[in-house]
Amino acid sequence: MTAVESETPESPEIPLSAPLDVGFDYTRSVGPVLGRFMTELARRRIVGVRGSDGRVHVPPVEYDPDTAAPLTEFVDVGEEGTVVSWSWLPAPLAGQPVQRPCAWALIRLDGADTALLHVVDTGGDPTSMHTGLRVRARWAAEPVGHIRDLAYFVAVEHPPADDPPTEAPPPAGKRASDGTGGTDGDGDGDGDVTTIVTPVHLNYEHTASIEESRYLRALAEGRLLGRRCPACTKVYIPPRGSCPTCGVPTTDEVDLPDTGTVTTFCIVNVPFLGQTITPPYVAAYVLLDGADIAFLHLVLGCEASEVRMGMRVRAEWKPREEWSTTLENIAHFAPTGEPDAPYDSYAHHL
Repeated sequence: MTAVESETPESPEIPLSAPLDVGFDYTRSVGPVLGRFMTELARRRIVGVRGSDGRVHVPPVEYDPDTAAPLTEFVDVGEEGTVVSWSWLPAPLAGQPVQRPCAWALIRLDGADTALLHVVDTGGDPTSMHTGLRVRARWAAEPVGHIRDLAYFVAVEHPPADDPPTEAPPPAGKRASDGTGGTDGDGDGDGDVTTIVTPVHLNYEHTASIEESRYLRALAEGRLLGRRCPACTKVYIPPRGSCPTCGVPTTDEVDLPDTGTVTTFCIVNVPFLGQTITPPYVAAYVLLDGADIAFLHLVLGCEASEVRMGMRVRAEWKPREEWSTTLENIAHFAPTGEPDAPYDSYAHHL
């Protein structure tokens, strides 16, 4: 995180803030029941599963919610249904199915006994939305075997004026190659869906505390600034406003050296989206000399297999012209060549 000045400080010392975007593509296997559901969505069909009491569950569930018996009898249900409950969304977020005011609704499809959660597009008019509204599915242009193949729902009698008609369904087994569905081709039909990929993102504005802000500003000067508890004398970095052990405010600021000891570590061998370093490499907790809490950073400058608990390391700083209010000013930590620290010196900081 690179922090910036807040425009609305609430204390004599201006805190820092920065937008954060945390995201990844969540990949999961779907199993035989949800896999069948996703496979049929790619064919523009909706199926449920019949429970032990005869009720039809949509989306289908693998085990009966009352008896826990495995369920295997699939049932076709309709593309139309009835709204049983809903909530109006005046300002949709980026990435949601409809980018204008709309409703999230529980929809009981014809032939189903449970409700499906999805979006109803009324053209932005909240007065058109009500419980009991009859709605019809609108399909994605290129189904891939994902819940987003159901693009949204519209009112049966008065769909939005700009609502496009649903095109003819694609041939059975058709899949797009955008990575949203995984297929193996050895199920009941050609190209059965076995995995799905769902992007997950969280965007928010983080405001640092006064203590964190001083720490971040110190990083822009090439300093590692901690704070000491006056009661137990523990030194925390990043600093905390109060000691989690004693519950009293931390008072003294402490400049710490950029040398420390590896306590625990992980060798990263698996590549992932957005990775900037080629595996294998090491992410380690580094306990700076004089600190009582370790923080996570990269350890490079040697083979990943050579990193060990107790290894002595030093910060490798980026060029000064690249410094900002961020721990990323330190590119990584590298071995110093000193003898390993004895276990007892960091045993209580694991």
